[in-house]
Formats: sequence, C-alpha cells, structure tokens
Amino acid sequence: MSKTLPGHGETVLVIDDEPGTLSVITASLEAAGISVLVATSGEDGLRLLDHILPDLVIVDAKMPGMDGFATTRKIKQSPTHAQVPVIFMTGLTESEHVVEALQAGGVDYLRKPVNLDELLARVRVQIAQGRAAQASLTSLDATGRLMLATDAAGKMLWCTPRAEEALVQALPGWQRGTPFPDVLRAAIERLLVRGSAGVGASVSLRPADTGGTGTLELVLVARYRRDEMLIRLNVVDAARDAEILAERLGLTAREAQVLLWVSYGKSSADISEVLGISPRTVQKHLEHLYIKLGVETRSAAAAVAVRAMEA
Repeated sequence: MSKTLPGHGETVLVIDDEPGTLSVITASLEAAGISVLVATSGEDGLRLLDHILPDLVIVDAKMPGMDGFATTRKIKQSPTHAQVPVIFMTGLTESEHVVEALQAGGVDYLRKPVNLDELLARVRVQIAQGRAAQASLTSLDATGRLMLATDAAGKMLWCTPRAEEALVQALPGWQRGTPFPDVLRAAIERLLVRGSAGVGASVSLRPADTGGTGTLELVLVARYRRDEMLIRLNVVDAARDAEILAERLGLTAREAQVLLWVSYGKSSADISEVLGISPRTVQKHLEHLYIKLGVETRSAAAAVAVRAMEA
C-alpha cells in the first residue's frame, strides 16, 4: 500500500533514463527544499509508487521500454495514484505528442532542455493544485457523498473513492482509467438531456442493465460547463427494500416497488422507466396505495414508506 514519505513537506518523483537530466533536475528541486525520488525507467517508477505516494511526478516522454505515455496511463489507472499530477518532459516538437501527453493524464509539459526556473514554478503550481483537489475529494468522501464528474461523452473526469467503489460493484469488469461501459455512457447522455430542464434530473440503472448488484441511480447535481456534469450516485437495493415495505405495510410486490421509488422522490415517468411499466399503470398502483395507506398525496405516502423502513 502506498504511503507518503515521512519527514518531508513536498516530494517529487522524477522518471528519466538520462543521468545528466536527472542530476540537474534533482539538484534544482532539492535546492528549493523539495524532496526528490529518482527512477530511470517507467517500470522502476511504478515500483516506487507501490511504496511512496509523492505530491507530483515528472516523467520523460521518450524512454526505452515503457515510455512516459504508458507510464502515466498506468499511474492514472490506480485508485491510489490517480490524483497525483504528472508533468511531462519532452524534446519532441510535434503538437500530437503534446496532445498524447495530455490525453494520457498529464497536467502540464516542459520542453527539453528544461528551463529550471520554469520547472520550479510549474512544480509549485501543480503541487498546490493537486493538494487542493485531493483535499476536496477527501472532504466529499468523508461526508459519505458518492460524487463524480463526467463530460458529455461519458468520460470520467474525477470521482470520490466511495463513488469508485460503487461503480466497481455496479459495473463488473470496470476499473478506473478504462472507458465506462456503453450502458453507463448512454445513461449519462440521457441525464445530460434531462438536465437541460435543470438540476435534480436522474437516471436509474438496474442490475439487469449492468450485470452488477443493486440499482445505480445517477442524480444531476450541477452543470458547471456546457458539456460537463457533477453527478451524485445512489446505490439502491430495491429488491430488499421493496420486500420490507411489502411485509410491513401489507402491499403487493408491485405496489411496494412503486411506493419505494416514490419515497426516493421519483416522478411517475421515472418510476415507469425503472420498473418497465406504463405511466398509467404507475398511477393505478398509486391510487391503490393511497387507499391502503390511508393517505391522499405522494408526499404523505413517501412519509409512510420512510417510517416503515426505519421501524
């Protein structure tokens, strides 16, 4: 398990196969009070990351064996290391190599030969931003919020650790750093369309859709750019909860399912989609529920359901 380096405020891992470059960069960073770890290959760098969690990684784009692009993709696939910022060093001038570096997960790049003043400035900025981002994710995770951000194409931009755990359980075979399955990307696209009317829109994926366990609900919290969304995840064991409601309130299985989703704040249209029944059928079940529960409104029925679940 990775851990921070004790006794140091800031730690940078430099991965480069050129001894001269390593020596110059190491001396410059250490003179600025930054602790430096050194690896001469991508493989060695990844082995170091199994034991040490630095504040930042600087990696040469072109190295024999595992190059900087492949090394960065491996770093970003790890739940432990994914939030560590990576700066590329490159002697390459073609713009496609810069694009490749950023697509691999790099946050910045430097041309060789490296300007040391520029290096220190960029290292300081990225360490500060990386720590702020990690603090934000840690705070969200500590509150129990399952949060993630995606773009309109369904690509994950970031997520809290607990959200990642929920995704892994709901989507067998998925892991960080790999594309979301088609079923989740399609759900995100639907959420983006529904969210055009405002936040609070939601989409649900059942185990039959994902092959995982529990129903995964995606709720739009904010659209902070035109095509990017902040999403809250809710993992619902609908089958278990519906059984509890049916037993405690004397309902049929379908009535209990409808009531459960009403208690989650779902509209009749949402319930229709989740349960695979028509909105008219949902309304008929609601009418029967009102009679059985002795209530007249959805909110009153939801309150009965919540009390029954908490009993």
